[in-house]
Amino acid sequence: MTTDTITPAAPARTAAAAPSVHRRALLTWLAVYPTITTAFLVLGPHLGSLPVPLRTLVMTALVVPVVVYALMPLLLKAETRLAHRHTGRK
Repeated sequence: MTTDTITPAAPARTAAAAPSVHRRALLTWLAVYPTITTAFLVLGPHLGSLPVPLRTLVMTALVVPVVVYALMPLLLKAETRLAHRHTGRK
């Protein structure tokens, strides 16, 4: 005889708390593009002699943490503020 446990449902997110997939894609692009461009400008001359897979490894090892831990939280916070301002909520 088995007993099934009921897991409570996760609270529903509001539209202001979770931007649409299209907004998240735009915010991600706004974080990734300038970061990669800056990394290429700064590190490109120093990494130019490395094979492409190793160059890509170094660039992504630097760019991904900057985007994930620094830029995306800032952009999401700014997007939330703008969404609240646009809808008139505080």
